[in-house]
Amino acid sequence: MTTAPMARSKFLALNISVSQDGFMSGPNQSEENPLGENGTKLHEWVFKTQAFREWIGLPGGETGLDNDYAARGFENIGATIMGRNMFAPSRGAWTEDGWQGWWGPEPKFQHPVFILTHFARPALDMGNGTVFHFVTDGIEAAVDLAVNAAQGKVVRVGGGANVLHQFLEAGILDEIHAVIALVELGSGELLFSNPQEQLKNYEAQEPVISGDVRHQTYKRR
Repeated sequence: MTTAPMARSKFLALNISVSQDGFMSGPNQSEENPLGENGTKLHEWVFKTQAFREWIGLPGGETGLDNDYAARGFENIGATIMGRNMFAPSRGAWTEDGWQGWWGPEPKFQHPVFILTHFARPALDMGNGTVFHFVTDGIEAAVDLAVNAAQGKVVRVGGGANVLHQFLEAGILDEIHAVIALVELGSGELLFSNPQEQLKNYEAQEPVISGDVRHQTYKRR
């Protein structure tokens, strides 16, 4: 009996919160203000959802359309890829400062997370299935590692903007789900720095309005 080939992992950028003027984060990011000035306002929609609250170990939360979108960001994920800024506020060579990510001692990923960086660092096993791997050979190496780890499940691609730009340029993302909040940041990191070029191979789906946000999905043709 032959075994059916494993399905190809899809690469999805999900629940990417963005301002009305196109920014994923505000200016002046820091450890005290990791999303930049007013950046947390972009994410107020997801903070209220049952799916997100459950992911961080809190009870309650709202159900409905926003929750449905939020929940998809946690379902069937076999690996995550993100940039260094999504993991740590520091720059340059790693130091022995004890930093283990923004998510505390028990991050809820519970799958391998591949962090793009220019500086090598041993893998960090958080003991609950979450293992942070630090990839210095670019997105191609991260993609190969994530596909192997995901075993046919979804590979979720997070920020920052530079990481998403690299994946768009490489034509790897199968889908981008942006959530546009009723906030203007004025400056920061743009989700699409050159939308006409970056989205030329994607088809915009009909936007979905929910509460104070608009869900906009782009699927690769």
